[in-house]
Amino acid sequence: MAEARIRFYAELNDFLPAELRFRELSYRFLDVTTVKDRIEAYGVPHTEVDLILVNGEPVDFAWRVWDGDRVSVYPVFESFDIAGLTRLRPEPLREPRFVLDTHLGKLAQYLRMVGLDTLYRNCYTDEQLAEVSRGDRRILLTRDVGLLKRSAVTHGYFVRETDSRRQLAEIVRRFDLARLMRPFSRCMRCNGALESAAKEEVRRRIPPGAAELHDEFRRCPECGRVYWQGGHYRRMRQWIETLLAQVAEAAP
Repeated sequence: MAEARIRFYAELNDFLPAELRFRELSYRFLDVTTVKDRIEAYGVPHTEVDLILVNGEPVDFAWRVWDGDRVSVYPVFESFDIAGLTRLRPEPLREPRFVLDTHLGKLAQYLRMVGLDTLYRNCYTDEQLAEVSRGDRRILLTRDVGLLKRSAVTHGYFVRETDSRRQLAEIVRRFDLARLMRPFSRCMRCNGALESAAKEEVRRRIPPGAAELHDEFRRCPECGRVYWQGGHYRRMRQWIETLLAQVAEAAP
């Protein structure tokens, strides 16, 4: 029976059982398959992998693993350049846009709140999510590893955190989004770009108290929802400022 060895580096170990992390793993096999299949058999989605070395040489996902091969699998590199090697991930999108699976509804609202283009529907199927991600060139965010293993998905990320506010901080750090954030510029309900609206234009759509206390309003041209700078706005503004400070402090 053929035998090969494989090792996963850095945060790719998040996908492995505790007893398999941060060490070289040996496995035996009868059938010769691609290195992509071998990697995903351990639960690591291809969208998280940036470089594969087999016996010290860079290869692509289609490389077939043979007896005696030693496979090293690396995540995205942030600290040094690997431009001369076979980089596996597509070029980063110039303007990050997202599509989220059905379990990340609160995160979708928060991403929209900070002004990031985010598609979300609680009725999307896995097939639709993969197709929207590929067709619209959107980064697919999910906590479903199996969804990221679909070959149609080229830009995707497994969200580690479970709390929605921590998830937002994770995504902002992971994709370096602080400079792109435009808080309160998108509709939290439908993702539409908000427009300024005169009080008289929206008076019938807002509570009487809001009309008395505020003069500045924004309206979503897609769904008609109206926003103003009430108490919720001030609390969220403070939270966003705290988030940005924490991200800046954690930056290398």
